[in-house]
Amino acid sequence: MSKSAADSHTPMMRQYFGLKSQHPNQLLFYRMGDFYELFYDDAKRAAQLLDITLTARGHSGGQPIPMAGIPFHAAENYIARLVRMGESVVVAEQTGDPATSKGPVERQIARIVTPGTISDEAFLEEKRENLLLSIAHQSRKGLDIFGFSYLDMASGRFCLFEVDGYETLSNELQRLSPREILISEDFPARHALQMEKGVAELGPWHFDYESSYRQLIQQFNTKDLSGFGCEALTSAIASAGALLQYAKDTQRSALPHIQAIMVEHKDDSVLIDAATRRNLEIDVNLTGGSNNTLIQVLDQCATPMGSRLLKRWLHTPVRDIDEIQARQAAIAELNTNYLYQTLQPSLKQVGDLERILSRVALRSARPRDLLRLRFALEAIPQLRQEMQGIICSRLEQLNKRINEQPELTATLSKALVENPPSVVRDGGIFAKGYDAELDELLSLSTNATDFLAEMERSEKERTGISSLKVGFNRVHGYYIEISRLHSEQAPVEYIRRQTLKNAERFITPELKSFEDKALSAKSKALAREKELYEDLLDQLNAKLGELQTSSQAIAQLDVLNNFAERADQLNLTQPELHQGRGIDIKAGRHPVVESVISEPFVPNDLSLNDERSLLMITGPNMGGKSTYMRQIALISLLAHTGCFVPAESAKIAILDRIFTRMGSSDDLAGGRSTFMVEMTETANILNNATEKSLVLMDEVGRGTSTFDGLSLAWAAVEHLAQELKCYVLFATHYFELTGLAEQLTNAANVHLTATEYEDEIVFLHKVHDGPASQSYGLQVAQLAGVPKSVIQEAKIKLAELEAVTGIEADSSSTKTQPIPTKASTVYSPQQPDLFAHAEQNELKEALAKLDLDNMTPIEALNRLYKLKSEL
Repeated sequence: MSKSAADSHTPMMRQYFGLKSQHPNQLLFYRMGDFYELFYDDAKRAAQLLDITLTARGHSGGQPIPMAGIPFHAAENYIARLVRMGESVVVAEQTGDPATSKGPVERQIARIVTPGTISDEAFLEEKRENLLLSIAHQSRKGLDIFGFSYLDMASGRFCLFEVDGYETLSNELQRLSPREILISEDFPARHALQMEKGVAELGPWHFDYESSYRQLIQQFNTKDLSGFGCEALTSAIASAGALLQYAKDTQRSALPHIQAIMVEHKDDSVLIDAATRRNLEIDVNLTGGSNNTLIQVLDQCATPMGSRLLKRWLHTPVRDIDEIQARQAAIAELNTNYLYQTLQPSLKQVGDLERILSRVALRSARPRDLLRLRFALEAIPQLRQEMQGIICSRLEQLNKRINEQPELTATLSKALVENPPSVVRDGGIFAKGYDAELDELLSLSTNATDFLAEMERSEKERTGISSLKVGFNRVHGYYIEISRLHSEQAPVEYIRRQTLKNAERFITPELKSFEDKALSAKSKALAREKELYEDLLDQLNAKLGELQTSSQAIAQLDVLNNFAERADQLNLTQPELHQGRGIDIKAGRHPVVESVISEPFVPNDLSLNDERSLLMITGPNMGGKSTYMRQIALISLLAHTGCFVPAESAKIAILDRIFTRMGSSDDLAGGRSTFMVEMTETANILNNATEKSLVLMDEVGRGTSTFDGLSLAWAAVEHLAQELKCYVLFATHYFELTGLAEQLTNAANVHLTATEYEDEIVFLHKVHDGPASQSYGLQVAQLAGVPKSVIQEAKIKLAELEAVTGIEADSSSTKTQPIPTKASTVYSPQQPDLFAHAEQNELKEALAKLDLDNMTPIEALNRLYKLKSEL
C-alpha cells in the first residue's frame, strides 16, 4: 500500500492492513472487544462459508468497509467449521491495555490454525489421521519425480518417500487423503490437485534442498540424515524441509514431539491405486460416506489411536511375510482363552494417549488432557500385568516397550483436582496440599466468605441498620450496601463508592485493606497456578520420548487385540501366506456384504495357479459376479495386513499389487468420458501389473460399440494371460470371450448360477466351472421395475432377432461362434443381420446399384422414398 493510500485509512484499519499483509491468503480474525471481526474480502468469504451476516463498518479510504463478525466465546466452533472446509484462520488478539493505549489498542497474531497443523481436540476427527502433506517436484533422466513428506501434527509421525509419474501422484493423494497440501508456486502438476481442499502455495525458495537439509538435521540434532536412510531422496528432503518450517511457523513454537523421520519404501507394501481403493470401499463407500465399508466392519478398537493405525494398516498392506506371520501369531495368542476380552477394559482407559502427548509437547495441553494422561498412566501397570505369561514374541516386544511411569503417575495424581477446569486461565487446577504457597494464597479467597459474613453481622449490630449488606462484584470490588431510606444513618467513616437507584454502596478502610489483600491473593494464585502448570509440562516433556514409545506400542496392541476380537466374532480364519505361486481360497465370504444382509451369505471357492491364472466369469446381472471378485480382493488385502480372513481356509501367495477396473463413472471435471476413464484404468493395469499382481476387471469394453469393445476386451485378456501372467478375475457379458479358455492354456471359465421359477429369476450366487448359459437380461430388467409392457415388447423383439440371426440371443456364443485367433482372417460376432430375409436381399441389391456420387441430393432423397415404399 502506498503512503498516500495508507494515510487515507483510519489508524485502526492501518493496523489491520499491517497484520493482513503478513497473511494475505488466510482469513484474519481481528479481535475488537467481545467480537472477532473480518473485513473486506475476508468478510465476504466468511459470510458465504459460515452463513453469517455481511455488514459494513463506516468508511475507510473513501469506501464502505465490508465486515462480518462472530462472538469471541463462539470462535472455536466457527474456526472448526472453516478448517473442515479446508480454510486457514489467523487470530489477532488485543495485547495492549485499552485504558492506557493512545490510539488503537495494540494487536498481535496469537495463533494460526490451518487444516493440516491442528492438534486441538475440538478440531480433530477422533478416528482419522490429520495429515499435512508437502510435495516437491524434480526432473531426473526425463522422469517427473515427486518428493512426498507428510506429518501428523497430532502424533508427531513424520514420513517421506518419492514416486515418479502423474498417475502415481494421484494414487498417493488418494491413499494419504491429506487435510492440507503444500506446493511451490511453480508446481507443474496443479491439475492433479484440482479436487483437493486446503492447497497452500509457498515461494519456491521454501523447497530449496540445501536449506531443507539443514532444517531437518537441526530438528533431529544429527550431523546428517544417513541414519534415517533418506540421503538419496533429494526431492523428498526438499519437501520435508518446507513442511517442517511451515509447521513451526503455524505453531509459533518448536516441535519437540517430532523426533525422527521415517522412509516409506514402495516395495515394502502391496500397492493399491486410487481406482482400487475406491472400488474396494476400504473406508469410504462409492457414494462418499463411511457406511458399509471394510473399516466399519473391522473397527472395534478400544482407543482412537488404535482406530487410526488400523486404517493405516488397511491402506498399506505389507509384503514382508515375517511381519505378517508375527502379527498372525499375536492374534492367535490373543484369541487363546479370550485374552482379548481381558485387555479391552485397560486399553479403553488409556484413551487417545498419542494426541494428548502431542499437545503436551506443543504446550497446548489443557488441564483435562493431563487428567486423561493420568488415567492412561494408571492403566499401564494393569495392562502389563494382564500380559504376563505371554509367549508370542511380538506381544513380548510390545509389552517391553510399554513403560510404566510411577513418578509421573504419582505427581499427576497428587497435583490435579478430580474435575479440573477446561482452560488454565480459570484456575482451580491443583489439589490442596500439592503446593504450600498456592494453598496459602487460596486460603485468603476461601476465608473471604467467612470474613464478609462476620463483618456484615458486626456492622449491622454497630450501626443498627438492619438492611445493611456486605457484598462483592468484579467491577467495583467489595462494598457495604445500605438502602436509600437508611443511607443518612451511615457512619462518618463510610466512604461512598457507588450510587444505585434504591441504595448506596460504601467502603471502609478495613474493608479496603481486606479487598487489596484478597484481590492480590487471587491474581497471585492464578499466576502461581500457571507457573506450576508450566513446571508440570516440563516434567512430562522430559519423559516425552518414553511416553511416545508407550503410546505407539499400545496402539499396535490395540489393533492386534481388535483383530483377535473380530476373528472370534466374525468367524475369521488364519490364512497361510507363502512366497510361491497361487491363490487358493475355500468358502470365501465378502465381510461387508455378509454383515448387512439378513439371509445367510453363500460362500465360494477360488483356485488360481500357473495352470489356471485367469478366470473368465460370466453370469446374470445381480448374480454376484462383482461381490465374488471384490471378496477375493478383500480377503487378499486382509491377509497382507496380518488379519484373519472370512474363509474356511486360504493359501495366498505374496502379492505386489491389487488392481480393479469395475463399475462405470465419468470424470467431467477432468474432461473424461465414462469410456475414457475405463480405458485409462485398463491402461494402468496393462502397463503396471506383474505376475505377482491380482487383477479384477469387470465389463471391459462395454462403453463403446460392440466391435470395438469386444476387440479391446479380447486383446486385454490375451495380454493379461500370455504376457503378464498375473492372477486375473475377468467378468464379462461378451460370451464370445468364453472361448478363450479353450485357446489359452492358463485360462478357465466359471459362472454364477441362477434359475427361473414361474417366470421369475432366482439368483443362487454360487460359482461353478464353465460358461454361463443365459444372461437373464429381461428378467433382471423386470426386477428393476421396468414396465411390463416394455418387457413384453422386448420379448417380441428378442424372438425376432433370434429368428433373423438363427442364434439364441441368450445362449452362450461359444456354441455358435468361435473366438478369433491371431491366425483368423474372418470374424463374425453375434450381431443381427438386418438383411437376412429374401425380401430384404432385393432391397440390398437395389441399394448397391445406387450411384450416390453422381446423384443430386433431391434425386437421392426421391430414390430413398421409393425404396421405402417398396419395402
